[in-house]
Amino acid sequence: MALGKYSRVDGKKSPSSYCSTVTLVVFVALCLVGVWMMTSSSVIPVQNVDISSQNSKNEVKEQVSESNESNPSSENNESIPKQFEDNPGDLPEDATKGDSNEKAQEENSTSQNSNTPENTSDNAAERNQEENPENKPKSEDASKTEIENGEEKTEDGDSKMVDRDSEAGETRTDSINNSGSEPNTEIDKKFDSDETEKKSEENTGIKKDGDEVDGQIEVDGEAKDLVPNEVFPSGAKSELLNETTTQNGAWSSQAVESKNEKEAQKSSEPNQEAVYNWKLCNVTAGPDYIPCLDNLQAIRNLRTTKHYEHRERHCPEEPPTCLVPLPEGYQRPIEWPTSREKIWYHNVPHTKLAQVKGHQNWVKVSGDYLTFPGGGTQFKHGALHYIDVIQQSVPDIAWGKRSRVVLDVGCGVASFGGYLFDRNVLTMSLAPKDEHEAQVQFALERGIPAISAVMGTKRLLFPGRVFDVVHCARCRVPWHIEGGKLLLELNRVLRPGGFFIWSATPVYQTGAEDAGIWQAMKELTKSMCWNVVKITKDKVNKVGIAIYQKPTSNECYEKRSQHEPPLCQESDDPNAAWNVPLQACMHRVPVDASERGSQWPEQWSARLEKPPYWLLSSQVGVYGKAAPEDFSSDYEHWNRVVTKSYLTEMEINWSKVRNVMDMNSIYGGFAAALKKLNVWVMNVVPVDSPDTLPIIYERGLFGIYHDWCNLMAVVAEADRILRPEGRLIVRDKVETINELESLLKSMHWEIPFKYSKDNEGLLCAQKTLWRPTEVETIAYAIG
Repeated sequence: MALGKYSRVDGKKSPSSYCSTVTLVVFVALCLVGVWMMTSSSVIPVQNVDISSQNSKNEVKEQVSESNESNPSSENNESIPKQFEDNPGDLPEDATKGDSNEKAQEENSTSQNSNTPENTSDNAAERNQEENPENKPKSEDASKTEIENGEEKTEDGDSKMVDRDSEAGETRTDSINNSGSEPNTEIDKKFDSDETEKKSEENTGIKKDGDEVDGQIEVDGEAKDLVPNEVFPSGAKSELLNETTTQNGAWSSQAVESKNEKEAQKSSEPNQEAVYNWKLCNVTAGPDYIPCLDNLQAIRNLRTTKHYEHRERHCPEEPPTCLVPLPEGYQRPIEWPTSREKIWYHNVPHTKLAQVKGHQNWVKVSGDYLTFPGGGTQFKHGALHYIDVIQQSVPDIAWGKRSRVVLDVGCGVASFGGYLFDRNVLTMSLAPKDEHEAQVQFALERGIPAISAVMGTKRLLFPGRVFDVVHCARCRVPWHIEGGKLLLELNRVLRPGGFFIWSATPVYQTGAEDAGIWQAMKELTKSMCWNVVKITKDKVNKVGIAIYQKPTSNECYEKRSQHEPPLCQESDDPNAAWNVPLQACMHRVPVDASERGSQWPEQWSARLEKPPYWLLSSQVGVYGKAAPEDFSSDYEHWNRVVTKSYLTEMEINWSKVRNVMDMNSIYGGFAAALKKLNVWVMNVVPVDSPDTLPIIYERGLFGIYHDWCNLMAVVAEADRILRPEGRLIVRDKVETINELESLLKSMHWEIPFKYSKDNEGLLCAQKTLWRPTEVETIAYAIG
């Protein structure tokens, strides 16, 4: 006689059998209650489920195993879990099923459990788990399996502002004005139409067959579920796959279990804010403080400043975590393009440059404004006229078509680059932070791309052979000294066939000093095999312009009678730029048809969309596909994301956005997707990430290398470089997003948008005018 069945003798139950039956029923009931408690635990938001620490008991495993045995096709039919997706995903086929099967299952469930009515809801939940294994949330193991077999095989690194981008398992790092997600609108409609069932499911913890798991969206501090939460035990699939190992004694250690539990508790309490004590940076530079350029202690310890070592980067060992003060009287910046002509004085309250260069039409003080009436020393009567003179002198320059990416060395207030926007040209303007105060700060406030840097002892932070044109207008750089080391650095970053435009007094003035420099430059450029294309004079601005072109072959190099400057060693990598000393040598011109630099890129804007000719199918891209396919997939992905999320879901008025930074740009897909907006994007490639910066330049975009530090220091840095009312958009693991939210709230930032799905999160935050009152003195930054 099977246990648990009633034994009847003359219509009565056997006392011993009855006792056994009661015992068994109680045991089964307790098991079911345990199962119910385990399953109901997954009703919490899915991003807070600690997948790695959940283990079901043997009874549950046996039940799930029996279910799979009775329905062998269920596991095979299970849809592959997707990572965090930005666009509305396609609903699974089960999501369109009617209610007839569900009702039949419910009736069958009721009849089978009539003897134990108190366990009806528990058994229904249990059957729902067994019959619908495809409805469980993505486990960590399943996610890794998808990455390894699909798009990517890299693992997460250190804690950074990093996010997972789920276009077929892609991984991205995004940040300032750089990342987005769109709620699943199709599921929302279905969810709203089934309000009654939703309430019932929330009360019972039962999820309707076929519903797809989504996350939560938080708007103005209120969390809202997009769809009913998942109740199937997380990690069940991995438990089934690992059942033999667990039976052999592969027990988790207490240390691991405790650590996982603490992390789970922390992630399940996103509103529990940590206490952060922010202080105001007390530094000599005040609001203009740049940690790596204002390390006065390191500068004082320099043995020499002959090569402008004091203007180079000297980053502190420990990045500061204090907040930089705002300029007194700071106002919302004037919008582009008006900002190109004038900015608020109080936002960049410096007058020294106006006093020194006012007669040269650099910058002038006019009431509450700083104005930029001309174009600089070399084009007092307008930069556009000067730009057109260059085009007329050398039509092959073809602004905005052949020539798209320009480096302007010694840019001053960057008027040259500011007006090249009118010719569809993107300019990286470069100037040191020197006695003329914040030249670059003027440029950025005007809405013009610029960086603080100097040509000293180290290579510029750009790959080799990426700029179409390099320009220098009266930049006073001693190109001719020390074997032409500085001009050879321009040769490294200039694309073969690219132009060097030199507009300086030695070109058109005849004084003894200028004449000597001109003669030295003639000899140097000839030995470098640069061809003098044109020497012309701008009669309106009354300046001379010399235009050179870099060779496209090595023929001239090999024919030189004197091998000075020498060719670099074959082992010398022209793309290596991070803290690499300058060398007085030239790299060979690439001639192999498949090598970058052997051909000129597509004209703008075709080069933005097409994979570069040197990306080969034999190469593996960042996301695991063949490189050209990887590139195209990334471009299509970001076009969709920007269109469907960034421009509509982020509550950002893009007409007021001018300067954007992508903190981990990969292929530059985000910047490319913003091509129709009146913005420019500084693409950053972290030095510990795949070196994709050459691809970004090949597309007609620009960027720089950088090394982001720990999370708290990065948050302080983001606060430093971001304008008040500016936005920070971050995607990362939920734990990091929760920690970041606490950090930003402690700085009184607003959080208008927060979204999570599985273990991925998205956060959009807005900086405010708040500054702490307590002060922290940075000793190495005090003069």
